[in-house]
Order: sequence, then structure tokens, then C-alpha cells
Amino acid sequence: MAGETDLSILLKSLKPSLNEGSYVFLTLKDIQQISRSAILFEFKEREGITIILEKEKADAQKLKYEFVASWITLNVHSALDAVGLTAAVSTALTKHNISCNVVAAYYHDHIFVATKDTKKAMEVLSEFSGK
Repeated sequence: MAGETDLSILLKSLKPSLNEGSYVFLTLKDIQQISRSAILFEFKEREGITIILEKEKADAQKLKYEFVASWITLNVHSALDAVGLTAAVSTALTKHNISCNVVAAYYHDHIFVATKDTKKAMEVLSEFSGK
């Protein structure tokens, strides 16, 4: 099933939803100590493996992290080759001094914002669809 590529349709159809909980980004050389089912996201970089976990799971394993985020899912099926969605979302959030970390998955884009910015980020993202 192909995703949407038309930017105007993507933006009108964002339907952002806030996932419950707090999430952390951390990096490890070896992730064997962490259950695969606990990992929300992983990406292998030269310096280490970046993972996103629920904060409570990281705390339970005494893992170090620096950034606590809320996870917002954009509930539009965006194509991986769609042009402009990430730029439009990050530009809108930037206007409100909100940093975002975007993870593009096959069906949806996922936005991670500092927990202190959650409410405003949801308002800004909802403005695209007029809600």
C-alpha cells in the first residue's frame, strides 16, 4: 500500500495523536541487556546504537539519558519519498521554539518533543488540519 506524496494532502491529514508516557533517547555500544520488545526504535551509528525507550524502562535498568520526550504520531500514511512533510512540521514547531526529533517509519512519521513542549506541539500540529 503506497503512502501519500502530495504535501497539501499530507498536511491536511496529519491527525497528530499523543502516545502515553515519556520516552528517552540513549546510546549504547551493546544492546543485548535490553529486551528487544522494550525497544521502540533503534539505529546503528558508528559511535554506538541509538535507541528510544519508555523512560520507566530506562530508569529500571539505570540507563543514562539526557532528553525526555513525548511521542506524537502523525496518523497520515506518508510515503517515504514524500517531499516537504518533515520540513513543514519542523518549521511550524520552530516558530514556537520547539525542538523536534523525527523518526520516519513505513506508515507514519513520529515526532519526539521535550515533555515541557507537548501541549503546544499538539496545538501547532493540529493547526495543519484545522482542528
